[in-house]
Amino acid sequence: MNEGPYMDHAPTIDEQAGHCFGCGPANPQGLHLVFTLDPDALTSTAVVKLNRVHEGPPGYIHGGIIATLMDEAMSKLNRPLGVMAMTRHMAVDYLRPSPLHHDLILTGRHVQREGRKLFHEAELKNLKGLVLAKAAGVFIVLDESTVAAAKASGRF
Repeated sequence: MNEGPYMDHAPTIDEQAGHCFGCGPANPQGLHLVFTLDPDALTSTAVVKLNRVHEGPPGYIHGGIIATLMDEAMSKLNRPLGVMAMTRHMAVDYLRPSPLHHDLILTGRHVQREGRKLFHEAELKNLKGLVLAKAAGVFIVLDESTVAAAKASGRF
């Protein structure tokens, strides 16, 4: 059985490297997010509970960390789509303060694909279902030569 945030597939390049700030198990300063993927609904979900290391305003998650959470939730959608893609653009709406020390639900959803462009959305909610932040992103599918060059570089 595979180790890491996904147990149902061979590790991707970023999973092999293991140092991703969002989901990498080998990054001691990372968020260590663990996602559940639904390939039928094209969604990704993780429970998030952050502490003072991630603080912005007293008692609340830093906005940059929230942006990272959104990017992670959306980027995980590339796996069930069978592609490696990178963030091209992301817009985050901070709707309510996101508290530290509470379980929050992070969800990504695939919206559509136009050629190499993937359109995804994400939300961060409290356990009552109140949306604290939402995001929309565009990801660009990498061509095979770019992926092959990354593998050949020995970084993975």
